[in-house]
Amino acid sequence: QVRLVESGGGLVQPGGSLRLSCAASTNDFTKYNMAWFRQAPGKKRELVARLETGGLTNYADSVKGRFTISRDNAKSMVYLQMNTVKPDDTAVYSCYVDDDKWGYWGQGTQVTVSS
Repeated sequence: QVRLVESGGGLVQPGGSLRLSCAASTNDFTKYNMAWFRQAPGKKRELVARLETGGLTNYADSVKGRFTISRDNAKSMVYLQMNTVKPDDTAVYSCYVDDDKWGYWGQGTQVTVSS
């Protein structure tokens, strides 16, 4: 069982930046792939960014060049740096980790992009 706790959400103006953090409670952090998902009101949950254990990353087309996923294995942390945010980025952002067998979700953090 892995417990994930996100933080860093809030209100940000269009064009601004925000960094989301996800703390993972596990003694074997390095074996997990990491990802951030988001869900806007009335829309399906979508993958925002994924970082695999081997270093491979992939991003939703809508965030490429603006968002960056990273991890700190020493701290068991995952981050999502969000730059040049847009109103369409407004959503609940959730951290997700998985290995070959199991996947775990965080509770989510709200990001609102508005002037």
